[in-house]
Amino acid sequence: MSVSSTPRVAVHAPSTWRDPASHFEVALTDPWYRMLLQLTDLMQRSTVQFWAGRGVRAAYLPVTTGSISSPMGLGSDSTPVKIELEGVPTYLADSMQFLLEYGCRMHEAGTYYVMPSFRGEAPDPTHLCQFYHSEAEVAGGLDDVMATVEDYVRHLARDFLDEMEDVIAEVAGGTDHLRRVLELRGPFPRITFADAVAELGDGPDVVQQSAPGIRSLTRAAERQLMDRFGEFVWVTHFDHLSVPFYQAFEPGDPSVARAGDLLFGIGETVGAGERHATAERVREALAMHEVDEQDYAWYTRMRELRPMQTSGFGLGVERFFLWLLRHDDIRDMQMLQRVNGRQINP
Repeated sequence: MSVSSTPRVAVHAPSTWRDPASHFEVALTDPWYRMLLQLTDLMQRSTVQFWAGRGVRAAYLPVTTGSISSPMGLGSDSTPVKIELEGVPTYLADSMQFLLEYGCRMHEAGTYYVMPSFRGEAPDPTHLCQFYHSEAEVAGGLDDVMATVEDYVRHLARDFLDEMEDVIAEVAGGTDHLRRVLELRGPFPRITFADAVAELGDGPDVVQQSAPGIRSLTRAAERQLMDRFGEFVWVTHFDHLSVPFYQAFEPGDPSVARAGDLLFGIGETVGAGERHATAERVREALAMHEVDEQDYAWYTRMRELRPMQTSGFGLGVERFFLWLLRHDDIRDMQMLQRVNGRQINP
């Protein structure tokens, strides 16, 4: 059993998100937020160690962008946060994945970061307006990045078990869930979106359809898949119109994307995908998704200058913590509260 520096007092989420104005005073002394600081510290150290062992380099990137990775268009799964900076319209980053792709062309082994992401939706038990992404881009295709994600998740689980077993056991009621992922042999279970629909049915409790060809699984469907295949399961090969344009086409079938979501904890916790290797494929995808090509001219030009096959992923840090602590409300995972449209100090 590991030795922890966290005080041995009852640790429960105080749900201070219900009153953001008083949050920082409560958080100063509440053991829940002391524990969160310990979690984030270990998350950072473990992530750095993982990528250093693979020769992947950290990238310090801006938080503003003119080329958001989830544009308002077909396949968008979020609302971008638009601001005006010194008179220039811009966006707060929903992800800087595009710049990780740029970094891959400087260092072929790959690039990564842990940095904030901004979304325009209201918070709820599974979504935050501002959250942390652990993202990376590496050379290779979908199978390569999925294997990398599995290695990363196991690496994190091992470090949290080694350093914080007592704390996690107290909050989560045990650490068997960490041991289970470490005991998994070989790749995590996988199922294609089409096979998942065939197995679960295509009723509204399973499939959400915003338009023809734009389908996604409900939270209830994700839970059914985790119950059937074990908590860790990949869902792959979505309808291309249901994912952002930058995901690669399945060879021979451009209606399907070479992308996958890793379900565990509350459901989708990691999103991964293979990217288009050439400018021609990017232009085809932009047209298919009805996104203005001019907004991504630099992105296509990068492929003209340096065609390269890469793939990448983003792990939601707070969603990973939900799994780690067996918790059910992501709003309890913020050290400092942030809600769109409201000024909150500090």
